[in-house]
Amino acid sequence: MSRSLKNIGIVSAATMVSRVLGLGRDVLVTAVFGTSALASAFVTAFTLPNLFRRLLGEGALTAAMVPTLNDELAARQKAGAFALLNQVASWLGLVTLLIVGGSMLGLHGLADASWLERVVDNAATVERWRLAAEIGVFLFPYLFFVCLAAAFSAALQTLNRFLEPALSPIWLNLAIIGALGGAVWGLGIEVGEARMRWLCGGVLVGGFLQMAVPAGALMVREGWRPRLDLSLSPAVRAVLVLMGPTVLGSAVYLINLAVSRVIGLSLNEAAATILNLATRLIELPIGVFAIAVSTVVFPLISSYAAKREWGKLAAAYHHGMRLVLAINVPAAAGMVVLASPIIRVLFQRGEFTGADTTAMAPVLMVFAAGLPFFAYVNLMLRAFYAEKDTRTPVKAAVLSFVINVGLSLLLMGPLSTMGLALASNLAVVAQAVYLQRALTRQRRELGVATLLPSVVKILVGSAAMGLVLWGGLQWIAPDAQTWWADFGRLAVGVPVGAGLYAAVVWTLRLEGRDELLRLVRGRKPRVDTKGL
Repeated sequence: MSRSLKNIGIVSAATMVSRVLGLGRDVLVTAVFGTSALASAFVTAFTLPNLFRRLLGEGALTAAMVPTLNDELAARQKAGAFALLNQVASWLGLVTLLIVGGSMLGLHGLADASWLERVVDNAATVERWRLAAEIGVFLFPYLFFVCLAAAFSAALQTLNRFLEPALSPIWLNLAIIGALGGAVWGLGIEVGEARMRWLCGGVLVGGFLQMAVPAGALMVREGWRPRLDLSLSPAVRAVLVLMGPTVLGSAVYLINLAVSRVIGLSLNEAAATILNLATRLIELPIGVFAIAVSTVVFPLISSYAAKREWGKLAAAYHHGMRLVLAINVPAAAGMVVLASPIIRVLFQRGEFTGADTTAMAPVLMVFAAGLPFFAYVNLMLRAFYAEKDTRTPVKAAVLSFVINVGLSLLLMGPLSTMGLALASNLAVVAQAVYLQRALTRQRRELGVATLLPSVVKILVGSAAMGLVLWGGLQWIAPDAQTWWADFGRLAVGVPVGAGLYAAVVWTLRLEGRDELLRLVRGRKPRVDTKGL
């Protein structure tokens, strides 16, 4: 278990770099494009290949490949695992090429403004749709690269190599920053659509690097040799059987998020961009810790499930969940209180104005309140996948979809963009409740009762931290809204609040506090593995 926690630290550190670069990328894109129609069109267009990536790549494929690769490793060593990887990568490449080609043709037709004008009677909405379709034609090849990257990363994780997959998103962020920054400040390009072409080029270069780096690690470090193999071995069939229900669940999620983006793009010029930026901010704590924990815990609980060691599986699951909540609950409290200063410090420059900050702050608060539920669901899904149960997540995804779409249509009128954020949050809460009840019915040892004492301590510490942060806002230059005043509030408030939270949970003797502290410091935790 201590080795697993060391891997969590490695993944967390790499993911932190990735998320910081991703935030820098968003700061740059926002400064250049603001919340304009062009920015919202890019956000919506980039959503499409990203959602197909989750459909064919990171979600369904990883959930199906990791247990099957573990079986192949146990039965036939690396030779069996690499044979399966070649077969999966060959089929995945073929399918994604067909999807990319068909989608580019479809989006090219959608970009015909005369066709759109016959369906939509609002000229501004038609223009936003036209821009999104044109940008989507350029961006869709990204899907091919990133789906193969997911297959290569799953293989590396199975071989207990977590650094290269965690570093993968860094190449995308660096490519985008380099391309857009070079176009604006290096070449002095001023026309918005010309700048957008450079941004799209950066996405494609970054996607290629995301694929090439883990592939190179497999070849150089592990001895894998790529080979085209379109045979349907029993192992490939096993992956397909496991992927089937998960693809359906991911398809529901794809439609769910796509509908939210479509509603946002149709609602007003800024909605899609504001929703994207708020989502990106809450992804920082999720990406740095929740996904890092899930990435490392999933192969572990998958291994315990294969051995039918349910006690060890439950202990590993609760241990990961406790770490996830210990970070994400206080992060949510802090982001709710500090929403406006955070937005002003990060984004309010260039084309992003004070009015945009005012519009985005309540949206960020709503998303932040749902942060613990997002993190909770992320790890809970891995418990189902570890036992090769992909049907229950599909049912939960359908429930989430129905709630999200229904509430979005109901709330978008009176609450505008914030209504879409609230609908998304309530859908995730319902998904979390459904999944936890189903998980407890399947394995009573995975119930929440074990976590309740820790949750109470985390909530007490987070509430104390939130009150201190709120008081700090009233005390540190309360009437000033300059960049330096906001930076000062954050520079003082965040470490003081974090220190208070740590002191409270330490005093309340939160389980796992020692290893959590060592993990945050980037040091190898010492864990009592008794019972594991």
